[in-house]
Amino acid sequence: MALEFPITLPAPAKINLCLNIVGRRPDGYHELQTAFQLLDFADQLTFSASEKLEVSGFDAIEVEQNLVYRAAKLLSPRAKRVPTVKIEVEKVIPMGAGLGGGSSDAATTLVALNELWQCGLSEQELCRLGRSLGADVPVFVQGNSAWGEGIGESLTPLNLPYQAYLLVYPNCHVGTKEIFTHPDLTRDSSAITIARFLSLGAGNDCENVVCQMYPEVGRALGWIANFGPAKMTGTGSCVFLACESLDRAKAVQSKVPEEWRSFVTSGVNQSKLISGLRSGT
Repeated sequence: MALEFPITLPAPAKINLCLNIVGRRPDGYHELQTAFQLLDFADQLTFSASEKLEVSGFDAIEVEQNLVYRAAKLLSPRAKRVPTVKIEVEKVIPMGAGLGGGSSDAATTLVALNELWQCGLSEQELCRLGRSLGADVPVFVQGNSAWGEGIGESLTPLNLPYQAYLLVYPNCHVGTKEIFTHPDLTRDSSAITIARFLSLGAGNDCENVVCQMYPEVGRALGWIANFGPAKMTGTGSCVFLACESLDRAKAVQSKVPEEWRSFVTSGVNQSKLISGLRSGT
């Protein structure tokens, strides 16, 4: 599909249905096993013609430091069109929540500008560029719910059964680096297979450390556990409840304490970014 300015595209959120840390590499990165569930819940990025590269929507971050700007700069040397664009980001995914908002924004930028600037890069090449921005970027570039290994970049597509989700964000920002460098983090869990995860599930090895450092996350987990199995996503502060229907998720949402933000959404196996581009809509 040939994209033209202006165009608005989604940058979907994800949750980690599990996060198993099986080792630590000499370079300091951790060997992980995780299940990425993509969500029908997204930031929106609008790409417009401009005389210079502009990015807006990140009031708390220096422009040169945000992942959208960095993704555009990374791709610009490969552009066959003049590599200028105005990118307006409508943020709905909380930052530091473990929902992958920044990585997804970067992935949508790479996918969109690859077309708009006629760079001609393959999905594999975009994933390679994305990995230099963050380990979660490739799963959003590929656009499928997936089983991740390595540092999360080795991906096997998953076809997960439908679930509605209630997401509860207890209004605190958790930094990935501080969790992965914490001395109490479990780093020697036994490896599991995809089949075992699909039949038995798995936990999140970061949960204890996050709750130790951020008691509000523990409080949110305790509250949501009154309604079913509560889980924390990734290394972030967002906790979630899987529900059989959106109606059930909305019913529990109506009881969420007022001091917390909450969202009701559905899991999807293919992101709207990729499905829309492939169908030409």
